Amino acid sequence: VLHFSGGATPSKQASMQAAGGTKVAYFEIDSIQNNYIFFKDVKDALQLKDMENAKQLTALKNAFSAKYQDLQKNGQYLSQAEIGARQQELAQLEKNYTNREQQLAAELQEESFKKLQEVKKKIEAYLVKYNKDKAFAYIFASNSDLMYYKDTTYDITADIVNGLNSEYKSKN
Repeated sequence: VLHFSGGATPSKQASMQAAGGTKVAYFEIDSIQNNYIFFKDVKDALQLKDMENAKQLTALKNAFSAKYQDLQKNGQYLSQAEIGARQQELAQLEKNYTNREQQLAAELQEESFKKLQEVKKKIEAYLVKYNKDKAFAYIFASNSDLMYYKDTTYDITADIVNGLNSEYKSKN
């Protein structure tokens, strides 16, 4: 039954139980990031927003450059008062650019945090459902910086990726 339902294979399940004691499993977090469709969609949306932000900032930078070049080109024909006014306008444009850049960066960071928390919650919710009949005491996300050894017998990555993608596809 486990074999056909997408769960751990009977031999994998038996070897986990034969180990005795606390049952532990893990999944490769980079595989989730590379293969979970929802995570890819989130990442793509954030990259798109970052590109839109870059376009806005480029437009502001181009407006500043155009005004600056105009001042350089025509400055000799302007009065001191006109030069002062244009320099003030340039300073305001530069300030607007800096403020907008900071605002967009903060918004993107906040949205990234929220979206990644949403991904994490979906993974956690799925793991609760997945573990109902598996009885693992712990399911870890494997990160190469933190884990020095792992027995692939306890790798449930494929099960997690397939299950998460099935849930995501069924809701869309």
